[in-house]
Amino acid sequence: MSKPYTEVIGDPIAHSKSPLIHGFWLEALGIEGAYRRAHVKPENLESFIADRRADPDWRGCNVTIPHKLAVMDLVDDPGDIRGTIGAMNTIVRQKDGSLIGTNTDAAGFYAPLAELDLEGAAVAVVGAGGAARAVLFALARAGVGHVTILNRSPLKAMGLLATFGLKGDVVALDTALPPVSLLVNSSSLGMAGQPPLDFDLSPLPEDAIVYDLVYAPLQTALLKAAEARGLDTVDGLDMLIGQAALAFELFFGRSPPEGRDDDLRALLTA
Repeated sequence: MSKPYTEVIGDPIAHSKSPLIHGFWLEALGIEGAYRRAHVKPENLESFIADRRADPDWRGCNVTIPHKLAVMDLVDDPGDIRGTIGAMNTIVRQKDGSLIGTNTDAAGFYAPLAELDLEGAAVAVVGAGGAARAVLFALARAGVGHVTILNRSPLKAMGLLATFGLKGDVVALDTALPPVSLLVNSSSLGMAGQPPLDFDLSPLPEDAIVYDLVYAPLQTALLKAAEARGLDTVDGLDMLIGQAALAFELFFGRSPPEGRDDDLRALLTA
């Protein structure tokens, strides 16, 4: 007998810890279902979505690099994700068989920062892709001050500040860091198999926070450098688990089990 399943799609995808997270929750709650990885190259994205659309057991998928923008052309968008965040990371199959796209990254990113007062704070964000859009969306809602976007191609990032109503500037990746209160790496730099992210963190004040969305490896070179300076850090698992919790409820109609976060983190870092 077939059972419902979901998955995470991307290129590359072998590093993804999402199957461990969702599998842990499915087992803890006794839900009959599965969560898988699917390596989908950009040229195969459209046919992949078409195939899954025809599969009644498929509940949807999480979407990671590099598909968060392209997938918006292939599913319905009732929440106007295109007009707000501008990137989708979650596709959900509806009871009528239609597919809708949404974004759980923004809420997942912001969850570890929710108790902080970021109003008017200076922020630097590395990257200008789908993850950066979710980060900037959340930061705009938090009322941050001047935002510096660092990207390989400054031109690509120019429109993001205006898109989210933020004041700031866009500079090349090799530009010295400004003295910001929050530094966020939303790029794939520092991920296993990718070039390292090598910054001089000395311009950052002593109370700055360094937040790296990369989680493979969990202890990135950026976070190691921040900890060596005595700065507070947030690793990629915080956002990964936060966005996954929202997606899990959309896929399976249940919230993740409470009081199991320590067990889940132990599993993910084993």
